Amino acid sequence: MDQLLQNLKVQINDKIFVKDPESSELGQRIISNSITMIHEMGFEQFTFKKLGKSIGSNESSIYRYFENKHKLLLYLTSWYWGWLEYQLVIETLKITVPTGRLSRAVEIITQPIEQDSKFEHIDEVVLNKIVIAEYSKSYLTKEVDEENRSGYFTIYKRLVERVKDMILMVNSDYPYPSSLSSTILEGALHQHFLKDHFKNLTDCNDQVSPTDYFKHLVFQTLK
Repeated sequence: MDQLLQNLKVQINDKIFVKDPESSELGQRIISNSITMIHEMGFEQFTFKKLGKSIGSNESSIYRYFENKHKLLLYLTSWYWGWLEYQLVIETLKITVPTGRLSRAVEIITQPIEQDSKFEHIDEVVLNKIVIAEYSKSYLTKEVDEENRSGYFTIYKRLVERVKDMILMVNSDYPYPSSLSSTILEGALHQHFLKDHFKNLTDCNDQVSPTDYFKHLVFQTLK
């Protein structure tokens, strides 16, 4: 198992990138620096020209990996959801009680992220902040249906499906498992955003975490 985890690679749809950034040192620097820069300046202000200057490379070299910055954002968010799915599978693998498995899943999805030493070039804590602030920009586009058909959101949809299955194991008669599952994933991002920026719009604070809220919501709903 330890060897398996050491060799883990999050598999991203190869239509999202031109060249796999994991295949070279330059590609990994593109990913690492783009995470830092998008977090610091926001996705709107981020450009490949600025990224090229940051990594000491020509802007054209970045286009050899990604067609545009939208595809780069799709890559980063897809990687995040794939990494989170990996956490979910590993952490719930040995839990046999359905309520316990679902409870742990909700914790993994909603709790603050910790750094994962297995991926040295990716800061998962900062990437989580990007997903909270920027994820909706990856799909609120005119091209979303075409990109969905191309499988760009497969990892996210698969994660929703995993949680849906856990919900049904707790209450097989619950009629809205997909809606509840996607609410947990999307709602967790939203509650963390509100907690940081619109404190009067949420009950989550330093004493009440998004995890507390979603565990209450989920298990009260499934009674």
